[in-house]
Amino acid sequence: MELVAATRNKDKLREIKELLKGLKVDVFSLDSFKDAPEVIEDGKTLKDNAVKKAIEVSKFLKCLAVADDSGLEVEYLNGEPGVYSARFSGKNATYKSNNEKLLNLLKNAPPEKRNACFKCVIAVADKGKVIGVAEGKCEGKIGLESKGENGFGYDPVFTPAGYKKTFAEMGPGEKNKISHRSMALAQARKIIAAYLSPCL
Repeated sequence: MELVAATRNKDKLREIKELLKGLKVDVFSLDSFKDAPEVIEDGKTLKDNAVKKAIEVSKFLKCLAVADDSGLEVEYLNGEPGVYSARFSGKNATYKSNNEKLLNLLKNAPPEKRNACFKCVIAVADKGKVIGVAEGKCEGKIGLESKGENGFGYDPVFTPAGYKKTFAEMGPGEKNKISHRSMALAQARKIIAAYLSPCL
């Protein structure tokens, strides 16, 4: 059974593949389909975007699809960047430019105001119909500087609650035990398994 992850982000695809290991599905990204649509993420919430991507991709490719939208909500910034996390520093945003903008905006924030929460919403759809939606979150704090070479996105500046190192200082296995995406994918995995069970 083919499962399409509605993303072209290789880092995100790698995590999705790792966390869905054991399911009887072959996971592909949109890069495997040259004519796959570019879905405009114009939703007001992470759920809006995840559902829209899952529906459009699964309908166009006539297959099972999972779509993820994740965001970082920072207390000092009243929940920003949130749904705009990937493009926080502008149209041509990079991981580095997003992190630099975030740290600059928080340069005067005291430790008690640097609380943040990573959120992930994953929608599962088949041929244009939503099967289920899963959510996960991870609480933590934004550091004073970037640390670590692993992970991607805001991982170098985010230290999960109860830990003294950032996501980027952790190995994939350690991060995947506690991350927002791993929690959402654990639920999505159950949704996919239950949906496929009559077919297997």
